Amino acid sequence: MKKIGILGGGQLGKMFIQNAVNYPVEIHILDPDENCSCKNLASSFTQGNFNDKQTVLDFAENLDVVGIEIEHVNTEALKELEKQGKTVVPSPDLLEVFQDKGFQKEFYSKNHLPTAPFYLIENGNELNLNKIQIPFVQKLRKGGYDGKGVQIIKSEEEIINVWNEPSVIEQCADIDKELAVIFAKNKNGEIAIFPTVEMVFNPELNLVDYLFSPAQTSSDVETEIQNIIKQFAHTIKSSGIFAVELFLNKNGSIWINETAPRVHNSGHATIEGNYLSQYDIMLRSLLNLPFASVENRCYSAMVNLIGAKENQGESYIKNIDKLTILNKTYLHWYGKKITKPGRKMGHVSVLGNSKEELEEKINFIKEHISVKAK
Repeated sequence: MKKIGILGGGQLGKMFIQNAVNYPVEIHILDPDENCSCKNLASSFTQGNFNDKQTVLDFAENLDVVGIEIEHVNTEALKELEKQGKTVVPSPDLLEVFQDKGFQKEFYSKNHLPTAPFYLIENGNELNLNKIQIPFVQKLRKGGYDGKGVQIIKSEEEIINVWNEPSVIEQCADIDKELAVIFAKNKNGEIAIFPTVEMVFNPELNLVDYLFSPAQTSSDVETEIQNIIKQFAHTIKSSGIFAVELFLNKNGSIWINETAPRVHNSGHATIEGNYLSQYDIMLRSLLNLPFASVENRCYSAMVNLIGAKENQGESYIKNIDKLTILNKTYLHWYGKKITKPGRKMGHVSVLGNSKEELEEKINFIKEHISVKAK
């Protein structure tokens, strides 16, 4: 029985384990939070810092395969584990690229993958409005997630708000739609590409509010996106699963925004909505098993359950009884005891025969269902 170790024990790891228990494997988790979502589901749980080299090495001593559910982990330890003959997915060298938004942008440019014009700065003094004019986007090179570490500078008056840290400065996109694609690659070079999803963002929190699958785009746009993702997949020299966020601009151009080298919020609807979920494909990429169809079963959507404003404390779902009467509707609760404003607490997947049917359910969920503090 293969022993798989995952660095990170949040909701992504929990949903991975819920799928993995159908296979003859053991799943072991390392996470600093003693109350993390995975704790009570894993074959074993180790509380520890996945950014500490020795902690990661000790954790993986008796494991066969090591993967991640968060990218901000110690890559030096992963390189050492590779030297010991253990399987590490994705490769530590590639992981280092995606840990740093500056390296990401250079990766896209080097490999002729379309992305917004950009340049890199070490501090605010290197800002150059001759290169990219206002308005522009500033992204911290490291540490950002769920919309944190990203800001738009909209006027000269706002230049005083520029962070004095290593950053990417990039041209604002003229966005028509925000899209995402999950793809995976195994050690044999086999590739699986999920259908494109269309995301709607919460403008205050800058994270996904809800999404539809498949995206409502033209066949020409979908063909171009699939070609971009195929080029991306053939470029990387690593197995693993990757989430690529994209902008469809109003002039029809497509830009890669960012890539996460792991399962992702944009892939949650695949659990019920696709023939195989992103978590099943993650497991297959870790074990170098063959892929199969990842196409949609039907129209699907996902609504994030996010901690309500001015609510912090022990969490509960308001009006859960109204949720459970909906047909083809599936609750995923992440098991986080404490809710905070803007914290991802769970999600709801819905299936239907049309986008209109999904929209009715989404509107109902957003109107009646919320996460509150007791």
